[in-house]
Amino acid sequence: QVQLEESGGGLVQAGGSLTLSCAASGRIFGNFVMGWFRQPPGKGQEFVASITWSSASPNYADSVKARFTISRDNAKNTMYLQMNSLNPEDTALYYCAAGTSFPYRDFTAPRWYDSWGQGTQVTVSS
Repeated sequence: QVQLEESGGGLVQAGGSLTLSCAASGRIFGNFVMGWFRQPPGKGQEFVASITWSSASPNYADSVKARFTISRDNAKNTMYLQMNSLNPEDTALYYCAAGTSFPYRDFTAPRWYDSWGQGTQVTVSS
């Protein structure tokens, strides 16, 4: 397992942008997949985006596609989530996660990730 720490959350007006960061300590190997999940107030956890560490291949939830961009910096062991055109429905606690074993390459299911950060709050005001 690796240790993950998110940063970059905050309060932003609708239409604004934020960039979240997820710094990983420990060795990140090529077979890692890292992801962003979020939990809106009073709702369950939902998949946001994932990226394969070796090829930087991204995957997005339909609700954020074309607005959010996931990326990673190998040298810094850090993953990012650039969030544009934010709306109040994006308000949530955002978590980053990492894992190495994904049956059927299902990167959207939280149960396959075995390392999690503590979360960073994103609040979008209308």
